[in-house]
Amino acid sequence: MKKQVDRLISVGYGNAVMSSRIIAIVAPNSAPVRRLKDDAKNRGKLIDATAGRQTRSVIITDSDHIVLSSILSQTLISRLSPDDEKPL
Repeated sequence: MKKQVDRLISVGYGNAVMSSRIIAIVAPNSAPVRRLKDDAKNRGKLIDATAGRQTRSVIITDSDHIVLSSILSQTLISRLSPDDEKPL
């Protein structure tokens, strides 16, 4: 297994997240994800990186922050994948 290189992943509109901090990238349309988002907002751990656009993916980090992005989940996953590996 290759060691993951620590790098910044663009989440749109000049915003980026460290790839090593990302636990999951999920679609925003399920009730559990909406609850996660609401809980993070109440705790002050919600980061809105959508620049006022529709939320298309939700990034969960190891620091318990929730990052909202207007980029599709599949696009973010492909940015995280090494060049020699294709995402499912």
